[in-house]
Amino acid sequence: MRALRRFLDDIQPLFVKGGRLERFAALYEALDTFAFGPGDVTRGSPHIRDAIDVKRVMTTVVLAVLPCAVMGMYNVGHQANLALAQLGLEAASGWRGDLLVSLGIGFDPSSIWACLWHGALYFLPIYIVTMAAGGFWEALFAGVRNHEINEGFLVTSMLYALILPATTPLWQVALGISFGVVIGKEVFGGTGKNFLNPALTGRAFLYFAYPGSQSGEAVWVPVDGYTGATALARAAQDGLAGITSTGLTWTDAFIGNLQGSIGETSALACLIGAAFLVYTRIASWRIMLSVLIGMVLTVLVFNVVGRDAHPYLSVPWYWHAVIGGYAFGLVFMATDPVSASMTRAGQWVYGIVIGLAVAIVRVLNPAYPEGMMLAILLGNVTAPVIDYCVTKINVRRRRRRIELA
Repeated sequence: MRALRRFLDDIQPLFVKGGRLERFAALYEALDTFAFGPGDVTRGSPHIRDAIDVKRVMTTVVLAVLPCAVMGMYNVGHQANLALAQLGLEAASGWRGDLLVSLGIGFDPSSIWACLWHGALYFLPIYIVTMAAGGFWEALFAGVRNHEINEGFLVTSMLYALILPATTPLWQVALGISFGVVIGKEVFGGTGKNFLNPALTGRAFLYFAYPGSQSGEAVWVPVDGYTGATALARAAQDGLAGITSTGLTWTDAFIGNLQGSIGETSALACLIGAAFLVYTRIASWRIMLSVLIGMVLTVLVFNVVGRDAHPYLSVPWYWHAVIGGYAFGLVFMATDPVSASMTRAGQWVYGIVIGLAVAIVRVLNPAYPEGMMLAILLGNVTAPVIDYCVTKINVRRRRRRIELA
């Protein structure tokens, strides 16, 4: 590390104002702060000093989402190895199968090591392409604006990669993250000025632009010729009976042993991440709790009012909490500090809106059984209005208090 520090110090004059490589100053700053931390810090009064900066916040979120990534890789490999066994195939096709055979890892669905390796060979290319394509746009806009490259993309890239199906073509991965970064964030001024979650914006673009590769029964397990519906799709058809018809238990769904996008299947991993984020005070527990309250209350109403109208209306709330991307969205997407409500009272309203919307979209629109992505984007759009109303109410209340005094 000392050698790297000396190297960066030696080439720094090339990137300062007036240097030959001034136009690439954002890239130099990104490497320098990523490896060692920002060089400009406050050293005395009257400046406020805190151990938390943007880099530490983003690093904390990445650490919190790692259990979802690990469990997601395992589950992708596990589902693929199970499918291979059901189809009577001894190995997967393509370069991934050749690599696993050459390394002697195999395709045993009961082997944690084999499942983890198999899943990693799907997740890592998606993540690498996400970092390359999204990082290009981040660096381009930072260079044009002469701004620093913000560490927020580290979180965006990880979340985006985890909410994609493992079978997503890599060119679509690059296209989706490009849309999310450019249209969802940079056109509004970059990190801290976007009103939509960039990762969800890119995922929504892919869903509506290329629905064949983002939905259906053939995209969740990366084995050619294998099809299988998610628990949400089965619930939309036959309710709770459809979920459990394949032998899926609530415990399996809670742990994450079911089909779905790479990192959003394990509610247990999401719960671990939530505990870490709340403990470090990075994410708002009010938003998490209010999203849960909004969903539970809405589903309870559906259970009572529409039990005989459609099987999906009778699915209990505790099943909604562990299937699809609900838990992942509640913990990592809805709590985005930039696109979520910032006032304390507004966070309660914002979370309840998301919980209400996800239940309505899931149950009353069987053509789109997931709902969490659209619900959070709806919450992002309404968050500024919610905060505005809360602020106006607070100002009116204080004015009235002063007048009475």
